[in-house]
Amino acid sequence: MLQTVKSTSFLSAPLRLLAVTVAVSAALCAPLAMAQTEDYAEVNRLMRAGQMSEALTKADQYLAGKPRDPQMRFLKGVIQTETGKPTDAITTFTKLTEDFPELPEPYNNLAVLYAGQSQFDKARAALEMAIRTNPSYATAHENLGDVYAKLASQAYSKALQLDASNAAVAPKLSLIRNLFAADAKGVRPATVAAVTPPVTAPAASTKPATVTAPPATPAQPAASSAAKDDVEGAVQAWAKAWATKNMQGYLGAYAPNFTPPGGQSRKDWEADRKARIVPRTRIGVDLSDINVTVNGDRASAKFRQAYSSDNLNVTSRKTLDLVKSGNRWLILRESTGS
Repeated sequence: MLQTVKSTSFLSAPLRLLAVTVAVSAALCAPLAMAQTEDYAEVNRLMRAGQMSEALTKADQYLAGKPRDPQMRFLKGVIQTETGKPTDAITTFTKLTEDFPELPEPYNNLAVLYAGQSQFDKARAALEMAIRTNPSYATAHENLGDVYAKLASQAYSKALQLDASNAAVAPKLSLIRNLFAADAKGVRPATVAAVTPPVTAPAASTKPATVTAPPATPAQPAASSAAKDDVEGAVQAWAKAWATKNMQGYLGAYAPNFTPPGGQSRKDWEADRKARIVPRTRIGVDLSDINVTVNGDRASAKFRQAYSSDNLNVTSRKTLDLVKSGNRWLILRESTGS
């Protein structure tokens, strides 16, 4: 079963910006941000209570004054989905992707709606756009796997219709059907954690040296507080470089053997990150609830990330896996939603 996005955590109230000069301006906007948050919370409350008609009325009233607000429009699309109005929901989410192409969640929900209508090619295209927008979007990766399986099921069924004597096709079709039967009972296949793309080390050579770390041994002592402080410092420096559009510092925060997700080449991935970061008028990256674990030359940092750029605010959970290279901690993998 494909997973739809029902919460609106991808859009949040304006975050605390890192630059002191704009922190004051953000503080002046706090009353407005609070009012918006209360409106979102009220619509969510009505939805959870099953009062969909009231929730839709509240959303429409809000959008009458702020017709471009992406979060409330997203909520409206969820309400339309939950109340059995897929055509209306598709229209809502499609318009959101046109106005805010940087948001992956509307693409994901479009895919779920298309899959519900057995339009799996459209679902695949929508999910590929979601992943292109955010390669670390684990839900979209899992849903895309489900869509590929559905497409494979259709192809195998067609193959059997055309050639019933082909003994190799039936076991494949049976395997896929069993997979979805298990999924319908709540048994989800194990999925690979999605790796997200922030940036790479400067492209000095076409094949940079690999940073390797010795495997941790069971007898290894617990990490000292100093090591944890070093890891947290590296994570904060990465966030600051991102917020200040310091591409050399940002790209340099990644290990040479950090592999971009989705089969994207490192060169293309780096170019994509630059294209997303450099043109922004402003960027804010605020980290909170940072939890660092260290095991020898490997470390993991889990935290809540609040990202802001121009008209977009995104809050998510994030995990960075790091490796120590010399006296520096470098990012080996980045994932969201964990």
